[in-house]
Amino acid sequence: MKILAFADPHESLVAIKEAEKKAKNADLIVCAGDISIFEQELDAFLARINKMGKTVLLIHGNHEGEQITETLCQGLKNLVFIHKKLHRIGNYVFIGFGGGGFDEYDPDFEKFIEKNKAKIKPNDKIVLMTHGPPFGTKLDVIGRGHHGCKSYTKYIKLLKPVLYVCGHFHETFGAKDKMGKSVLINPGPKGVLVEV
Repeated sequence: MKILAFADPHESLVAIKEAEKKAKNADLIVCAGDISIFEQELDAFLARINKMGKTVLLIHGNHEGEQITETLCQGLKNLVFIHKKLHRIGNYVFIGFGGGGFDEYDPDFEKFIEKNKAKIKPNDKIVLMTHGPPFGTKLDVIGRGHHGCKSYTKYIKLLKPVLYVCGHFHETFGAKDKMGKSVLINPGPKGVLVEV
């Protein structure tokens, strides 16, 4: 499966146009939040993303509220809001957890995973998506230090996703890393095509 992943367009038409070009070569699109700047033009940008013509699995960032993002997605046929949900496509399980991005630990994320991990079958290929980055990786470096979430790192090690997608830190747009066999990316606003 070829996935176009992007995050943090923040209403940039330049970024969305780049993602639209790449979407033509994707089977599926995932968006790790911060579509808007504090919800301005959120409806218009979601409508534009919907017109990419592929299924888009998305979560909200710290610039969007959960409720408004979910409500706006309900009226758009290609958008699937997957915050705190497991979305299955064949043997691929997409796990989404949006918002936040500032905490060293995320107890809500941990509770959500613990409550749902029994639904994951041994042969499933997991794609995990959060807005904020995992701690101790190339995706969470700002200056000389790591500023990501240790809860995300813990569950990457436990779940072993084939792909982990996040955004939030603009300083690490385009960064890639690996944790075991898991590929970790912050695709940035223009998007990255990834084969899983």
